[in-house]
Amino acid sequence: MRIKTTVVGSYPIPQWFYGQTSRLTLRDAVLVVLKTQELAGLDVIASGELERFDPSHPETNGMIDYFVRPLAGVQTRYSISDLEAFRADQGMSFRKAPAGIVTAELGEGALNLPGDFEFLATLTRLPLKFTCTGPHMLAKTLTDRHYGSAPKLAMAIAGVLRRQLEQVPAAVVQLDEANISGHPEDRQWAGEAINHVLDGIRTERAVHVCFGNYGGQTIQKGFWRDLLPFLNSLHVNHLVLEFARRGYDELPVFRDLDPRIGLGMGVVDIKDNFIETPDLIASRIDNAVRELGEGRLQWIHPDCGFWMLQRSVADGKMRSLVEGRDLFYNRGR
Repeated sequence: MRIKTTVVGSYPIPQWFYGQTSRLTLRDAVLVVLKTQELAGLDVIASGELERFDPSHPETNGMIDYFVRPLAGVQTRYSISDLEAFRADQGMSFRKAPAGIVTAELGEGALNLPGDFEFLATLTRLPLKFTCTGPHMLAKTLTDRHYGSAPKLAMAIAGVLRRQLEQVPAAVVQLDEANISGHPEDRQWAGEAINHVLDGIRTERAVHVCFGNYGGQTIQKGFWRDLLPFLNSLHVNHLVLEFARRGYDELPVFRDLDPRIGLGMGVVDIKDNFIETPDLIASRIDNAVRELGEGRLQWIHPDCGFWMLQRSVADGKMRSLVEGRDLFYNRGR
């Protein structure tokens, strides 16, 4: 199986899109992002998540608030005591406020992920990836005043997401989880909620795990070895994991990855403006193949989303990603 190239999801916001977020300008901006990825030669492309960008909360590029605010049962106006209670949770110290307060049973409200995909699907003929923040990450950013426990809240979120993602026929549907990496103690209930969503996806199922990209900062601390039981429990076709920023010393851990799960490896550092050369990308692929064996590495991609970089840098990194993959094969494979 030839190693495929893709992105994790987000792309830098075009400057002319700021303050011009009509449906027409959104369409034009997404077309630019899709065409840029097509010209770079990526196998599976994404919208750049421009439809989720919130200029009032740019640190996460809409990874959280976009999914939470439309839900029925969520309050998004806070008192001082609400904020104090949220800030007492050290696990969310990088945020100043919760994404919302759950006050009643969760429902889909105005969230419309199938509609988002229908909009994108008209703009390209290439295979599309559709991304969605996962139930563990969303549960950790909410203040719960209804369900009484994080596992119950996560499963309620999972129910909403599953009903929507069942209707999304993207080539790849990816759940993004950027908090579990620092909290392997959550793996049982997090895995149950994530798997509930994954079991409803009818196409290629992917899960992205990184160590945080909040305003370009790494948030979580931990090791892949502590997460391997969690990763092996997932009902997933392939993983989308951060490596370039952390280095590749932990690759041997993935000899014990369940063989039914394909490995996707980050070979591009999104927290650095340096554009990796194709030769560097090829060497990282070669190292992984030597370490894990032929056929184990199935995808390469950036560590996380590109949203905080300049467009010229992101574009250069995407071109190197594809050229490096091709160079790896042209060297005699």
